[in-house]
Amino acid sequence: MRKKVCMFVWNHFTNDARVLRECTTLSEKGYKVDLICIHDPNDKNMNYKEKRNENFNVYRVRRYPLILSAFQFCMKNKLAGGVAFLLWLIIALYFPIITLPLTFIGVLILKTKLKTAFLRGSIIMRMILRGRLKNYDIYHSNDLNTLPQGYICAKWRLIKKPLIYDSHEVQTSRTGYDSSIYSKMEKFFIRRMDSMIVENHTRAKYNEVLYGFYPNVIHNYPFTQKENKSEKVNLHEILQLPEEEKILLYQGGIQAGRGLDKLIKAVPKFKEGTLVLIGDGRIKPDLEKMVYDMNLQSKVKFLPKVPLSELPKYTRNAYIGFQVLNNTNYNHYSASSNKLFEYMMAGVPVVACDFPEIKRVVEGEETGICIDSHKPDEIAAAVNKLLDNNALRKRLSENSIKASRLFNWENEKESFINVYAKVS
Repeated sequence: MRKKVCMFVWNHFTNDARVLRECTTLSEKGYKVDLICIHDPNDKNMNYKEKRNENFNVYRVRRYPLILSAFQFCMKNKLAGGVAFLLWLIIALYFPIITLPLTFIGVLILKTKLKTAFLRGSIIMRMILRGRLKNYDIYHSNDLNTLPQGYICAKWRLIKKPLIYDSHEVQTSRTGYDSSIYSKMEKFFIRRMDSMIVENHTRAKYNEVLYGFYPNVIHNYPFTQKENKSEKVNLHEILQLPEEEKILLYQGGIQAGRGLDKLIKAVPKFKEGTLVLIGDGRIKPDLEKMVYDMNLQSKVKFLPKVPLSELPKYTRNAYIGFQVLNNTNYNHYSASSNKLFEYMMAGVPVVACDFPEIKRVVEGEETGICIDSHKPDEIAAAVNKLLDNNALRKRLSENSIKASRLFNWENEKESFINVYAKVS
């Protein structure tokens, strides 16, 4: 009998490479996988249900409650708004004791900070309801923000089910998670799950000090690229750059703490090349303004994020790739980012931060140059070294291709399946 898996993730599941790899691997091994994620009402092409293969389905829950969606529709549509207001008046006239307090509570929630808690709570409830619709054998929570859903579905029942906690980040020390409530939440739930996964051994050791046990280590390596490895999207044409112009590439989230401000400050010191940033994120407008203020529009270009399946075609254009995280928290310091291995797959040497997991790969396999990512001068010096020395760049590129035969999901996925074998 095939085991049924219910997996949770707190995103739209459009660019989550790690979750895609895990779900695909489970489905190929005969597990029946349902992934529960969140629908994006702004994306008209996004479906509430997707069938990825015979054993892998995606279910997206509504981001907003139906009553809120109806309210928003009425606010935009005058006719619908007028009809709704008339109905409210009639109901309030006949049932004032119920209607007026509920209306007051609704306005209070929508007009105060309670709105965020209400919306998050309603998403969690819809995830839980979806997670209890079927008789699943195993529950899998990706990151702390879906651990309560997994715990309630797996453990609030007469016959408890196994719960796997897959922590992609260091939840107790990461950007945007400054409140002590997150560490308290993790400490509570971590004692009640059956197995835990982290990204690398640096994080596993951190977990051991924090909680007294060493979790499973499943590295965040990409799929081996099986398509035509010479196929490219012509970035030079898209950006209207001369064919001989060297593209210096950053791909990934445009977020705080990723060293992108330092990278832009280094650009005036580059001997040649154009910095291209592919991705979206909260600080992108700030970086675009920074580029404008520094008068670097001709040397720094921005492109929106692209689908995971298409990304390698963009990466192959690069002369150099960047992974310049800043040490703003332990989550960054301990990272072994997926983009590092994406550059490697494309044979692109990197200029990278000198944090332990990244340095271990970059210097150990000789695939790039490690620098102090907080110093624009060091970033520029490494870039210029690779611009001046094409033979060095070629050697690092060849080493990257060789290393990609080691650092890939095809070699790593058996360790992931073994985690499931232990809890099944």
